Formats: sequence, structure tokens, C-alpha cells
Amino acid sequence: MTDFSDRQKGEEAKYAFDEENAFKIAARRNRLLGHWAAEKMSLTAEETDAYAKAVMQADFEEAGDEDVIRKLHGDLIAAGVEIDEAGVRVALEEQTIEARRQLMSES
Repeated sequence: MTDFSDRQKGEEAKYAFDEENAFKIAARRNRLLGHWAAEKMSLTAEETDAYAKAVMQADFEEAGDEDVIRKLHGDLIAAGVEIDEAGVRVALEEQTIEARRQLMSES
């Protein structure tokens, strides 16, 4: 019985660890996306920091990435940047990879 209990605790710990890492990667990715979009919109350094925080906040509107994609795409179009939703999705994937790489290099 102890083996099962130990195994269950190990699985729970792994799940918690994986969930925490997924959250950290998404938060880092959203910050990176904010900086990417801010550069495209030619924002100042102060505006860039505020915009990156706004992108991070947008991720809490609903589950998944659609809220972030909508915000980025809408803001970029409003700023006169010619980009389609597919371009935003490509940037999201690229920044996810970069966020994962950064977090792995920190540990």
C-alpha cells in the first residue's frame, strides 16, 4: 500500500510542478509578446513596459490563448501595423519557445 501512496504523491508533485512551469512559461511568453508588439507599434520604453503588463493581464480574461491573440491583433491593427491573425499566432509560438528556453536556462 505504501508503494501506491508514494507513487500517487510523486504523480501529484509532478503535476503541480508541470502546472507551475506552464504558468511561468505563459506569463513570460505574454511579456515577450508585449515587447514584440510594442516594438512593431514603435512605443516608448515606458509604454512598452505598460503594454507588456496589459498583455499579461489580457491572458486572464478566458482560458487559452485567444484572449491574448485578440488583444495583440486588435492593438496592432489599430496602430496601423499590417499583420494578420496568423502572423500573431506565429509570434505567439516563437515567443513560447523563447520563454521556455529562458526559463530552462535559469534553472
